[in-house]
Amino acid sequence: MTAPLLSLYRRFSRWPAGNWLFSRAVCFKAPYFASISPRITVLEPGRCEGVIRQRRRISNHVGTVHAIAMCNLAELVGGVMVDASLPPDMRWIPKGMEVKYKAKACGVLKAVATPAQPIASAASGYDLPVNVSVTDAAGVEVFQATIAMWVSPRKS
Repeated sequence: MTAPLLSLYRRFSRWPAGNWLFSRAVCFKAPYFASISPRITVLEPGRCEGVIRQRRRISNHVGTVHAIAMCNLAELVGGVMVDASLPPDMRWIPKGMEVKYKAKACGVLKAVATPAQPIASAASGYDLPVNVSVTDAAGVEVFQATIAMWVSPRKS
């Protein structure tokens, strides 16, 4: 069975501006993410890609994309990927995030989230590390994160 979020993405992505509309819907459900104006560009089981473009409101005092904006992007693509990949009897919540700032982040940034291990149903909860890599338009990795997701069975 396909996760509801993945079904919604597939339906929206067939339309002109469908990725933009899907991204707005995600931000409506989780309003804080709207602060970075993200666009989900790819969503499939085990992978989510999203982009943000540098603008004044997410820039820091040295003229690069603020570190927390990249953290928000990482949490967004990581959470959307997990939600779209989980079996219907499971749920998730982020527990923590380790980040590395690797280079100056400017311009359009692309984030790719993938699970560090297979996502599956389980009788009890388990830790699911999610790897997120953020690159600039030249393909240089500027940010790296590992998000600790807690995956557990839904309550009946």
